Amino acid sequence: MKKIVLGILAHVDAGKTTLTESILYLTGTTRKLGRVDHRDTFLDYDFQERNRGITIFSKQAIINWHDSQITLIDTPGHIDFSTEMERTLQVLDYAILVISGIDGVQGHSETIWNLLRYYKIPTFIFINKMDVSRYEQSELMQNLKERLDEHCFDFSNLNDEFYESVALNSEDLLNYYLEYNTLNKEMLINEIARCQLIPCFFGSALKMERIDNFFNEFTNYIKNKDYSESFGARVFKISHDEQGNKLTHLKITGGSLKVKTQLLNDEKVDQIRIYSGNKYHLTDEVMAGDICAIKGLKSIVAGQGLGIEDNTTQPLLSPYMDYQIKLPPDCDQHQVLKKLNLLAQEDSQLHINYNVRTKEIHVQLMGEIQIEVLKNIIQERFKVEVDFDYGRIIYKETIEEAVEGVGHFEPLRHYAEVHLLLEPGKPGSGLKFDTNCQEYLLANNYQRLILSHLQEKEHLGVLTGSPITDMKITLVAGKAHLKHTEGGDFREATYRAIRQGLKTAKSVLLEPYFDFSLELPIEYLSRAIYDIEAMAGNFKLPENQTDIAVITGSAPVSKMQNYQSEVVRYTRGKGRLICQLSDYRPCQNQAEVIKSFNYDSEADVENPTGSVFCSHGAGYNVRWDQVAQHMHISFVFKKIKKTANNIQDKSKFDNIDDELENIFTRTYGPVKQRSGEHQVTKKIFNESSYKYIPECLLVDGYNVIHAWPELKELAKDNLDAARMRLIDIMCNYQGYKKCILILVFDAYKVKDNIGSTTKYHNIYIAYTKEAQTADMYIERATHELASKYNITVATSDALEQLIVLGQGGKRISSRELRLEVAQLDQEKLEEFRRKQPKSHNYLLEGLKNFNQD
Repeated sequence: MKKIVLGILAHVDAGKTTLTESILYLTGTTRKLGRVDHRDTFLDYDFQERNRGITIFSKQAIINWHDSQITLIDTPGHIDFSTEMERTLQVLDYAILVISGIDGVQGHSETIWNLLRYYKIPTFIFINKMDVSRYEQSELMQNLKERLDEHCFDFSNLNDEFYESVALNSEDLLNYYLEYNTLNKEMLINEIARCQLIPCFFGSALKMERIDNFFNEFTNYIKNKDYSESFGARVFKISHDEQGNKLTHLKITGGSLKVKTQLLNDEKVDQIRIYSGNKYHLTDEVMAGDICAIKGLKSIVAGQGLGIEDNTTQPLLSPYMDYQIKLPPDCDQHQVLKKLNLLAQEDSQLHINYNVRTKEIHVQLMGEIQIEVLKNIIQERFKVEVDFDYGRIIYKETIEEAVEGVGHFEPLRHYAEVHLLLEPGKPGSGLKFDTNCQEYLLANNYQRLILSHLQEKEHLGVLTGSPITDMKITLVAGKAHLKHTEGGDFREATYRAIRQGLKTAKSVLLEPYFDFSLELPIEYLSRAIYDIEAMAGNFKLPENQTDIAVITGSAPVSKMQNYQSEVVRYTRGKGRLICQLSDYRPCQNQAEVIKSFNYDSEADVENPTGSVFCSHGAGYNVRWDQVAQHMHISFVFKKIKKTANNIQDKSKFDNIDDELENIFTRTYGPVKQRSGEHQVTKKIFNESSYKYIPECLLVDGYNVIHAWPELKELAKDNLDAARMRLIDIMCNYQGYKKCILILVFDAYKVKDNIGSTTKYHNIYIAYTKEAQTADMYIERATHELASKYNITVATSDALEQLIVLGQGGKRISSRELRLEVAQLDQEKLEEFRRKQPKSHNYLLEGLKNFNQD
């Protein structure tokens, strides 16, 4: 009998819950077909889920169908509850990804897909709502291949063309197909299990169309997972029942687990519950592959591995907003904090923390809906009405170069010293921990203890007190004392080593970015481009323009988080903005953000940067920048310093040169001077040998307007005025530089526009033709004029700069151009003043001359 754990995932409103209800009804698990709009679905039984019509908490149902026992886990589809969804992925054997046939692949669909690939979960795709879709199956399949994976195949018609296409997946499949002109079922099952084949099915969950065919085929193409005989379990969720008992939800990944079994910290299994919907039954034993809830475990947390399983790595999705929880005036803050920590056990991504300095409780959340849900949960469970402030972006910090951090903790009768190598990691890699310390320096048990301390806490940076990320932290040295080292000493030394390393290194502030898709009528395209560039965003223009334009790109969360309401306003409700958290990138206004935090890393008593040493029987504090003079172990990591041109010091080789010359003299005799006929003459170029090539400057007009603050402000009220002001500035600038200057403006949105180039005073002004951007015009002009002129392009577009350099041109950023214009204006003004005749007119000077007469 097949036993698998199946997860159903989707972007919001794709019909995931409706598909779940259809499968439960089809398999006889439920006797009634529930509907979201009727608020009677089997798994969305929480009152908030039924009121809002969305899934908030992951829940399970047991399905028996033919020869398969399937534990179906329904996951949240709304982006605000993505962390709840990600936790369930750790225990899935297979997944069904639901795509709306009306909308196709959405931004959140791609995020889910990336998570499924990261956790290596074999996936089936169900394209729902085909009864009302305006797309053909072939169009939707093309959409899946382009945006998700080229290995997506339509399983609704297994003909010769299907087998031929699948055979191209691998050499083994192709060889088999060439020999037998088909592929057997076992091969397809194995390819699906290896995530190399993604079966796709079409139907309508609401009308039960093709649901039976889909689920029958699903059970035909799955297979059992191999499990170890040794006990193992993966904890993926923590919850509390109506009586307040803590429930640990886990999957058995090896062996079995019985009631009264003693697990970690002498904690015993009191009950084993098998849930289906909001009901459960008790059992005495669970086997590998089972999902259960354990009562009696107090200290175990979500993500923890038991037995042969390791703890889960850092999740890929995390909240990007931090909110202060505002309590009623008569509320005991510490009592509420204790209750809120129960919620933090259930969802570790809440990161509930108390700021001792400001006496504030903070929580990290994904969005407005999660805020409302959390408020209702606190009200229902703890009878406390709380509120939340506006919220603040969650920044992160990393470092630019490797550094060795040192932490020393030595009050009287305590001792520990730790050396950690902090290295910058790849963007998005998170924190990685390792050890490269010799056992003779530090025993293995202490090394394991230090690694556990590194992973047990969220370490904060020194710029704003934000969490650190994208680093590899390696233990390279350490020292203990046979008599005085206590259990907590290495914890203190480890924390201080990280902070001291961060203070020594050059830190970089990171901010979250959105990937966005902006859909709006074509007449508002120029306004959208202006706004996105003002947000310092990157974007891609639509290739095939119709009445509706779709712009995709990325922008900082801090600039775009409230842009949806602005889009609705200026498009009069015709525009739609979809944002999806992408990644963290270097902050563009780092100094401004750091100043707003007003964080003093050396005054943070909970995260000290210095160390504690001992002298004459008493401990004393040492600042982070003086630890190197007091530490007991020498540095392990040494930087290799290079000169600017990577040229080695010649003086190191002077003695070697002398020795080599003596050897050659003894072997071949003294060196003889050659006659002039053997000398190689070099051609000397005089001034007349060079050909003068005139200078040509191409200026991206709108890019400069958006980059210069004074023009940007003027453009908000009158774009034409800003354009004319730039034209006048460029005319003056050309008068100084005496170069050929071409000022380029976008006019690609003007229908039937053929483009134009006119001479205005001493410069040329070019307006691009329809469907041609300024970037495209400048790239073409650079290519055509590079042989006749020394081309320089003024723009802050990084991609355009790269293309210009490839064409042999030079580039100057819009900011640098502004500085040069200002400098030239100042120089010419001073030159004008110097050339003016110096005469003095004194008061009553004329009257004095009159009296003399």
